[in-house]
Amino acid sequence: MERPNILWICTDQQRYDTVACLGNPAIRTPNLDRLCKEGTAFTNAYCQSTVCSPSRASFLTGKYPSQIGIVANGQASVPEGTELITKELHRIGYRCGLCGKLHLASPKNGIEDRCDDKYERFHYSHDSWYGTPDDNEYLRWLCDTGADLQRIFNTEHTSRRGYSKWITADKHQTTWCVQKAIDCIAEWELEQSEDPWLLSLNIFDPHPPFDAPQEYADRYDPCAIPEPLFKDSDIRNQERLEEAYHQSALQYHKPDAETQKKKVSYYGMVELIDEQVGRILDYLESHDLRKKTLIIFHSDHGEMLGDHGLILKGARFYEGATKVPMIFSLPGVVKEGKRYDYLVELRDLIPTLKEMTGLGAEAESLWRILTKDDHEPIRNHIICEYLDSLWPELSNKETVHHTTYATMCRDIRYKVVIYHTQQTGELYDLKEDPCEFENLWDRASHREIQTKLMMRIMDHYMNDLKPRTPIIWSF
Repeated sequence: MERPNILWICTDQQRYDTVACLGNPAIRTPNLDRLCKEGTAFTNAYCQSTVCSPSRASFLTGKYPSQIGIVANGQASVPEGTELITKELHRIGYRCGLCGKLHLASPKNGIEDRCDDKYERFHYSHDSWYGTPDDNEYLRWLCDTGADLQRIFNTEHTSRRGYSKWITADKHQTTWCVQKAIDCIAEWELEQSEDPWLLSLNIFDPHPPFDAPQEYADRYDPCAIPEPLFKDSDIRNQERLEEAYHQSALQYHKPDAETQKKKVSYYGMVELIDEQVGRILDYLESHDLRKKTLIIFHSDHGEMLGDHGLILKGARFYEGATKVPMIFSLPGVVKEGKRYDYLVELRDLIPTLKEMTGLGAEAESLWRILTKDDHEPIRNHIICEYLDSLWPELSNKETVHHTTYATMCRDIRYKVVIYHTQQTGELYDLKEDPCEFENLWDRASHREIQTKLMMRIMDHYMNDLKPRTPIIWSF
């Protein structure tokens, strides 16, 4: 097989249950449904952090955040020695580009620190409002089209935060991001090079604020979409965990009309993403590129969206926060119309790409599952980390910051969460309690499985301890 092009689509903060054909008929995603029909979906795919930067660093390197040293949003720079898969692919001839956000470090004066990532085309927009037209290419594009930034954001640019009601789909960052991706592919094709390309298409939505174009939000009836997962016991559980930092931990409450309003807008944002994904699929097909291009679609992490009385993200490891969509499609190579409930990690993307491109086969590659009938699950448990990963300055300045370190381990049936800086934890039986309402942490009847999963967390960290300098002699 010739090395295919790679269109790597990553959305921001998109839950696993936002693809219609994968179990949510209340949302409209015909193009993601089409991608599933033409490819393979994993329905138990988990991020390695519930926060953007560490998750993105993990799936771009194939390592856990704790191994890389990118553990939090807000870090000023990328640690020395960080190598992304794009650098390895560039070495074997891939032309690499990025449209949208990168977010391995936080933007300083509009631009973020980069390692030697080998993105030769770099169309950067961290989000829809941050920075100025000088450093946010999306804002520059708005200005070039004659758009009124103050009207679109309903404020001066120095204090804008999300769109006003005047945003339309044609002026949205999602639309810009996909258009830049199409332009980038077109430019590569004009070069008539035999070298394949990799394009990271990193859409900011459906990240909060919940500000879909009104037309898209209006397509959903708050009474007709699923209500958040909630029981009164959730309030007691969040109170017990109040020192484990979460962006909405001091605002948890029973979901109400305002929560559903946010959810309606979130669904609208996903529908706009789906519409734009359809644009780029159509472009690839019309230019005879579809069968030459591996498409990967996933998100960096989830969103609580009212579940268990929480919105946004932080040190919680419910399914809504940790599980994401993951779809692969390459007609004629990747099996079509398949769905697997195997446990997989976003980290598995790197060994999969390495095997596909001939960089080497690794045990955690998904390539055999994607292309062969004789395969087995690649893992029996997954890990997700929170290493003091968010700071109040990034969300709510009035929030008291509690230092929080926590780790989740999930096997095929049970999920355990250790809050290392607290004297508590969580244990859920996902077979009997898939909505995670009954915390079994203090149940003597489940002590054995609790200990087993906690030992896996210990092994996870201990196995990564390596000598920092060569050992040349010892007693």
